[in-house]
Amino acid sequence: MGFIIIGIGSISDTGAGTGYDRLRLLYLDQMGGMAIPMPKIFTVFSILSMASLALPGMSGFVAELMIFFGILTSQKYLLMTKILIIFLNTIGIILTPIYSLSMLRQMFYGYKLFNTPNSYFFDSGPRELFISISILIPVIGIGIYPDFIFSFSVDKVEAILSNFF
Repeated sequence: MGFIIIGIGSISDTGAGTGYDRLRLLYLDQMGGMAIPMPKIFTVFSILSMASLALPGMSGFVAELMIFFGILTSQKYLLMTKILIIFLNTIGIILTPIYSLSMLRQMFYGYKLFNTPNSYFFDSGPRELFISISILIPVIGIGIYPDFIFSFSVDKVEAILSNFF
């Protein structure tokens, strides 16, 4: 999700993607009301935003959980360092929903009705749906069954850790 936000923030045709293709707008305060006319894009964007928020059952939750367990069980750091790191991570966990949910609200349920005259006003086609589903399947799959991914990396992680401990 971080790369998607960076792409949108690049303010270019390639980085902004489907939103810019249809709206020809770059700023959130100019958008609004896209949920009803573009339900497929709204659904995919909402699911991926929830994955970014570390919603249980999605890959972001597994990643956040692994980071917290890794910090808590580490014997390399002192208790005060662990508390500081967890405090900083908690600030990020609090700020992420504020930003992400306000972005969703502004884009899809914005204050204005959607009345942009220069927009190419259509929902996802088959190509975009295929790509979206190809992204959604691993996001949900890793969230439900993370052992599948961990089984590929356990030997390599143990080899790396054996060099340090």
